[in-house]
Amino acid sequence: MTEHAPIILDVAGTALTADDRRRLAHPLTGGVILFARNWEHRAQLLQLTSAIKAVRDDLLICVDHEGGRVQRFRTDGFTHLPPMRVFGDMWMDDGKGAKTVPGSGALRASNAATAAGYVLGAELRACGVDFSFTPVLDLDWGESGVIGDRAFHRDARVVTMLAKSLMHGLLQAGMAHCGKHFPGHGFVRADSHTEVPVDRRSLKAILADDAAPYPWLSSVLTSVMPAHVIYPNVDSRPAGFSRRWLQDILRRQMRFDGAIFSDDLSMEGARRLDGQQVSYTDAAVAALEAGCDLVLLCNQSMGKGEPVDELLDGLLAARDQGAWQPSVDSEARRLALVPQTLPHAWDDLMYQPAYRQALDLLP
Repeated sequence: MTEHAPIILDVAGTALTADDRRRLAHPLTGGVILFARNWEHRAQLLQLTSAIKAVRDDLLICVDHEGGRVQRFRTDGFTHLPPMRVFGDMWMDDGKGAKTVPGSGALRASNAATAAGYVLGAELRACGVDFSFTPVLDLDWGESGVIGDRAFHRDARVVTMLAKSLMHGLLQAGMAHCGKHFPGHGFVRADSHTEVPVDRRSLKAILADDAAPYPWLSSVLTSVMPAHVIYPNVDSRPAGFSRRWLQDILRRQMRFDGAIFSDDLSMEGARRLDGQQVSYTDAAVAALEAGCDLVLLCNQSMGKGEPVDELLDGLLAARDQGAWQPSVDSEARRLALVPQTLPHAWDDLMYQPAYRQALDLLP
């Protein structure tokens, strides 16, 4: 087992280049995140994922594939999944009529969310993808454009139960999952891709509302992604770079023991720390030292891909200089996200009773 491979990077196109292969073989590379630009059709995607595994079979192949507007693969047989808000609306709908059973909407929504998780996970795994960054646990406050209908509901209890149902479906397909964005991104209007959002509520208010799903799900969550949001009444740094949020609150207080991913280090909310613009390497070191097990750098491999090489070489030098300490526990958490079962081939999946039933249950 490698000592600790914390970097999740992207690749340039629909097939691996020589530079891609070199970067994937780097000892600090732990996985790959795919985007729509890496997709043409199912056969091509399977060739790409097979080529990645041929470089190193322990690499974790990831994608942001939630449903709704965040779904990287949409054609050639992939089921177009609804945004998560649809399940929240279904939860609230008990229908009409004297014979309607109270709570039946919640039961239908839970069943449908499990079906969505199974379809999502089974289809991705049939194409060689190991892991999806889902579900969103943010609450729908109606203010955040970047979250919006990606959230299940405004009520943390509804979000928790629907997320648990979706995660159950993913696990049935042999896929781990990722709750995001801890402790909550839905309250702030700013988009952390382009700004540095600030949430000025108290710790008590955040824990009682937005962060509530995390301790409720701590026994089943396999990974968590913190928000690039600053909560100044708790810490001056964004949550993904805060020892207080990640180690004191998430690990100790909420007793979460799965993997922690940083959000994308290329986002504006990731590279401004303590009022200063920092390098990719400095951001990665800060995230790892705060308590992240894995760090993402996305959309930087095109062209000559200098930012990716900067991070790989810079983090290796920082390790050798003692700026961060590799963690055997972090590496074990990464490897635990790699599927432990064989997937169905696509053509076989289409005839699986569980898959066909799940399709019928989707809204």
